[in-house]
Amino acid sequence: MSVLEETKFLMKKYKIKANKNLGQNFLIDDLAINDIVDGANILENDLVIEIGPGLGSMTSILLEKAKKVICVELDKKMIKILNDRFIAYSNIELINEDILKLDLNSIIKEEKEKNKFQNVKIVANLPYYITTPIIMKLLESNLDIESITVMIQKEVADRLIEVPSGKNTGAITYTVYYYCESSKIREVENTSFIPMPEVKSEVINLKLRKEPAVQVENKKIFFSIIKCSYMQRRKTLINGLVNTGVFKNKEEGIEILKTLGLREDIRAENLTIEDFARLTNLFCQRAKK
Repeated sequence: MSVLEETKFLMKKYKIKANKNLGQNFLIDDLAINDIVDGANILENDLVIEIGPGLGSMTSILLEKAKKVICVELDKKMIKILNDRFIAYSNIELINEDILKLDLNSIIKEEKEKNKFQNVKIVANLPYYITTPIIMKLLESNLDIESITVMIQKEVADRLIEVPSGKNTGAITYTVYYYCESSKIREVENTSFIPMPEVKSEVINLKLRKEPAVQVENKKIFFSIIKCSYMQRRKTLINGLVNTGVFKNKEEGIEILKTLGLREDIRAENLTIEDFARLTNLFCQRAKK
C-alpha cells in the first residue's frame, strides 16, 4: 500500500481531516519520506525523536531503522492513531505534548543513562506557522543531540542554510550557522501533501557543531546585536543599532566600526558571522571600562 493509499484509508477509518489550526499537512510522497529518513542517517543504535509524526507515515520507517523512536505529537487524535498502528512495536514511545513546552533535555538525559544511546537525532515535519520558534528552541536548549533533519517551508529553509552575509541571510541564519553545519537534502513539491499547501517545502539537515562557529565573550549579547541589526535591515548597521539602543549614539557607532575596519554605511546583511563576533567582543570590552 502506498503512503497516499494508507493516508486516505486512515483518514476515512478514523473520520479525520487535517487540522488547519495545527498547520497539519500529511506527506503522501513515498520517495520524499524515504529521502528524509536517508538524509537523517539513522543507525540501528540511535534514539530518534520525531516531532509531529501525524499519521505515522515516516514513523513506520524510523521504527525499522532506529533502536527507539519517541514521537512528540500535540494532536490527541493522532496519538490514538499512532497507538493503534504501532501497538505491536516495543521500540516506540508516544508523548502528547507541545514540543515548545517539553523538557527535551531531561528526556534525552534519562534515555541516554537508561538505554546507553550513543546518538540522538531529531526528525521533524514542522508546521509552517511555528517553524522558527521550534528551531530556535532546539538550538538554544543545548541538547545532547547529533543532528536535526527537518522539512519546512522552502523560503524559510533557504534562509536557515544560507551562508551569513549571503543573499537570503536573516537573523536566524547566524544562529543556525553558529550552532550547526547545514545542508539541503531535497525540495518537496506542494502536490506531495494532503491538503496541498500553497508553497513548496524543503528538507534540510542541521548537524550540531562540537564547538560554535565563532568564539564570543557573551552569547546573549552576540545574538541580541544580530537581532537588533536585522530589525531595521534596510537601514545602515549604525542607524539600526542606534535606533534599537545598542549604540548610545551615531558617533559611538562610527568609532566602533572604524576600529573593526568596517565602512560607516555597511548594512547588517553584509556582515559575516566573524564580523558580528568581533563587534560583540569589542562592545563587551568597552562596556567593562
